[in-house]
Order: sequence, then C-alpha cells, then structure tokens
Amino acid sequence: MKRSEPSNVSIDDQPGHYIRRLHQISVGIFLQELSELGVTPVQYAALQTVANQPGIDQRTLARTIALDASTTGGVVDRLEQRGALERRTAPTDRRARQLWLTAAGEKLLAEAVPAMLQAQQQILAPLTERQRAEFMRLMRIVVDENNALSRAPSEAAK
Repeated sequence: MKRSEPSNVSIDDQPGHYIRRLHQISVGIFLQELSELGVTPVQYAALQTVANQPGIDQRTLARTIALDASTTGGVVDRLEQRGALERRTAPTDRRARQLWLTAAGEKLLAEAVPAMLQAQQQILAPLTERQRAEFMRLMRIVVDENNALSRAPSEAAK
C-alpha cells in the first residue's frame, strides 16, 4: 500500500472529519431546540430509555445508550439531583440500583420529546425524504458493524 504524503491528505475527504462535524451540528441543534429545558442529548437518551424500560439498572442503561459506566453515573447523578430520576435498590440484588422516572421526570420528558423531534427534523432538513431514509440506513450499517470498536459498545446494536 502506497503511503500518502501528509501534505496531500485533505480532511475534507475523511469520513471521520464529517462525522465529527455532523456530531457538532447535531448537538448544537439539539441544545438550541431544548435550551429552555436544559436537557443534553445524553440526558435525553437516559430519560427516554428509563421511560421505555422502567426499573432498568444503571449498568444496563450504560450499555443501552453506549456510554461508559462512570459517564452514565454522572448523567444519572445530575438527573437525580434535578428530581427527574430516582434510584431504588433492586429487590433481587441489593448491589444493583434500578432507575425510575419521577413525576417531574415524566413531565420533563413529555416537554422534551416535541423539541427533540423538531431537532431531528432540522438535522435532516437538507435531505429529501428518500435521502433521509437512505442516510439513516447507511448510518445504521456503519454504526452497527463498528459497534465492537467503540470505547463503550451499545448493547442495542445488532
């Protein structure tokens, strides 16, 4: 394999560069849409996952949303301090902490969903409906096939 000279490599030809830029744009749009609620994309993922799986333990939450355990702990701490989540000791394993949305967490999530959906629409706005479907299909392939290479692989990946 022939090596390229460093001066001949353009970052504009690198998928990683565009993935990083898309992530920046995605987070920026998300935060703009949800600024009044003060919810980050990771906090939203945690809230939605707990809503979908009441009583999920913190370790499973981390694997589901593809975060390392310490980052997830910080996210849960902040949501708990905010009164949106509560931890309960699992009845079958005193070491495991189950997560539950509080009434305030349910209200916060209900307020966040429309803004989150608007953010998703805005992210994909430059694409036609057909392009959106193809973009999502291709993105899922890249993410799912590379899941094991992540620093925090998702359990949800196929």
